[in-house]
Amino acid sequence: MYTAHAKVRMQQRAIPSSVVTLLLDYGERAPDGHGGEIFYFGKRGRRRVLRSKGQAVSRRLEGHWRDYVVVADGQVVTCGKRYRRIRRD
Repeated sequence: MYTAHAKVRMQQRAIPSSVVTLLLDYGERAPDGHGGEIFYFGKRGRRRVLRSKGQAVSRRLEGHWRDYVVVADGQVVTCGKRYRRIRRD
């Protein structure tokens, strides 16, 4: 499910696999422009997590709301933190 590059980036950027799982389950999608998809927490994704998992999980995710995951060919390719808006064309 994870490429070697994704595992390294998760470790370097302190993104736990539980956050990646939540991103894939509740995150919003956008094309990345290279054939993959970006999963990120937008307003709707945050609300879904809050409604489904509760306030305690929401508080634990406080430092991870800007995280994103890139998926291509059914594998997590990379992940990181957003510093700019994701364009949804």
